[in-house]
Parts: sequence; C-alpha cells; structure tokens
Amino acid sequence: MPIDHQRRALILSAAAGAALTVLPVGDAGAGMHAPDTTAEQATAGLDLTGKTIVVTGCTSGIGQETMRVLALRGAHVVGTGRTSAKARAACAGVRGRATPVALELSEFDSVVACSDAIRAMGAPIDALVCNAGIVLDDLQQVHGLEEQFVVNHLGHYLLVRRLLDRIVEAPQGRVVVLGSGSEADAPPGGIQFGDLSGRTWARGRYAHSKLANGLFSLALAHGLATAGTRATSNCVSPGHVRTNILRNVDYGYRADARSVQEGAATPCWLAVSPEAARFNGDFFRDFAPAEQSAHQRDRAMAARLWRVSEDLVRDYLPAARDRRA
Repeated sequence: MPIDHQRRALILSAAAGAALTVLPVGDAGAGMHAPDTTAEQATAGLDLTGKTIVVTGCTSGIGQETMRVLALRGAHVVGTGRTSAKARAACAGVRGRATPVALELSEFDSVVACSDAIRAMGAPIDALVCNAGIVLDDLQQVHGLEEQFVVNHLGHYLLVRRLLDRIVEAPQGRVVVLGSGSEADAPPGGIQFGDLSGRTWARGRYAHSKLANGLFSLALAHGLATAGTRATSNCVSPGHVRTNILRNVDYGYRADARSVQEGAATPCWLAVSPEAARFNGDFFRDFAPAEQSAHQRDRAMAARLWRVSEDLVRDYLPAARDRRA
C-alpha cells in the first residue's frame, strides 16, 4: 500500500534533524570483493527479476554499465538521459528490460516530469542510483547557483524527494549516491551556505558538489532509520574511472584510471546485493566503508544542507505542487 503523506512528512522531518542523534551504520568488515572486481562479478548469481531500479546518467560510463549489468541480472532498469533520444539509444543497446526517461538535472521541471513518468509505471522502486554528474573547470551558474552543485546534488535531491515514497514501498528500497574522494578538497568550511552561487570561492567547486552528495546521503539515511523504514541510503566513490565526465575540462585521466566495469562494481553491489542490505549512512569504496573528511561526517552540516536544499526546490516538491493544482 502506498505510503501516506503524513508518514512521508515524518521521514523527511527526521532527515532534517540528522544532527540530533547517532545514526546506526554498518561495520567496517564489508570487504567481500577485491578492488578490481567488475560489476558483473559483483552481481554474479543474483536474480533481480521483479525488481525496478532507476539509474540516472545511463547514456555512458558508470551509469551505462550499471544499467547494463542490472538489466542482465533480470531487473527492470529505468535509465535516464539528458534527452529522450539519448536515453532511448542507451536503453536500446541493453540485453534485458530497460525503459528510457528524459532527465535534465539542471532543470527542475524536467526532474518533475521524470519523476512523474517513473511514478506512472506504478511499481515500487527497489533502488535509485544517483549517478549522473558533470565536471566543470570554470564558474557556470544555473538558477543563480553554481552549476555542479545543481546538477550533481540539487537535481538528485529533488528526484529522490519526489520518489521517496516509492522507494520506501519496496521490500528494502535503497538509494545509492555516487560521491567522490575529492569531497575532501571542498572549500574551507565545507558547504558554502553563504554563497551557493560560487562567485566568492574559486577552488573546489566539483569537490563542493561531491561533499553535498555525501551529506545528502547521510541526512537521508538518518531520516529513513528514524522513521522506522527498511530503506537505506549510502554514498559511494567509484574511484578514478575512465569515462567521458571530463569532456568539459582540459585535463585527462591518470594512467592508473579504472575501467567502467570496475567503477560500476561497488555501486551495483550496494544497489542489489543481499550482503549490502545492513549498511545505511556509510561512504563506500571497494565494497567497504572508506575514509572521509570530517565535513562529510558532520551531521549538523548534513541537516542544514537538507533544509537549505528543501528551500531551494520547495515549489517543485509534491506538497507544493498539489497545493498549486
């Protein structure tokens, strides 16, 4: 039975209070696979028939490999791309069931349309993999905000908020947020609440968005646990992976860059493996909780980011749109 609005409000208000209590998380003994494990190897033997999994940024790189492998294991994968044509082309190359949906994370009306299309499918969401992202080396803005913060964090925040009841409806819904070890290079003080436009901080803009990813996942995990749901949220760094995410910048990959098959392994494992079911509120790399900055463990900062993000997209949240209808 669909979750009611009162219970949804409880989940979200609990998440906003993430700094108030200690969040139960998994232990550090999760290293069940070698670092060079591929996504196919990490999901070997799993039958995902009957599961619905949403993967953002399915048109290339880690997102494309995540969609391919999860569909190969029997899941119905909803793959998003920046345009309908790109999403359709990516899904057409998948062996298994993959449904394309357009999603431009920088445009909140597109996030609403995407979530509405997914909701119309009528199924609980067993996992939502927030993979899509951009890297920029100069200051660009959208909605008056630094663009990487909007695309990498805020668009995903809105998408998760609009699909959260469907995630909670699943037997054990999971949110997997693609973060990065570069979160430690965010500007001094962490999230720049005083200037989210990016004008006054020259360095660490991408790292700033990745710190936001980690803090969002932490706040969400706390809210899900506090509300007594079975759903979980974890953040994962795929490592230094050779994809096309650096297409907008003038630097390339190191010689030791990982393949997308390796980069997608831990995200896939977190999304579907029974071994990963006990983890909530962790930051992963190579199938185990990983080192992270003090800022990314800061529950007060996570709670504040949740509230600020909510304010920034308030007009696009379900209750606000219901009132306008």
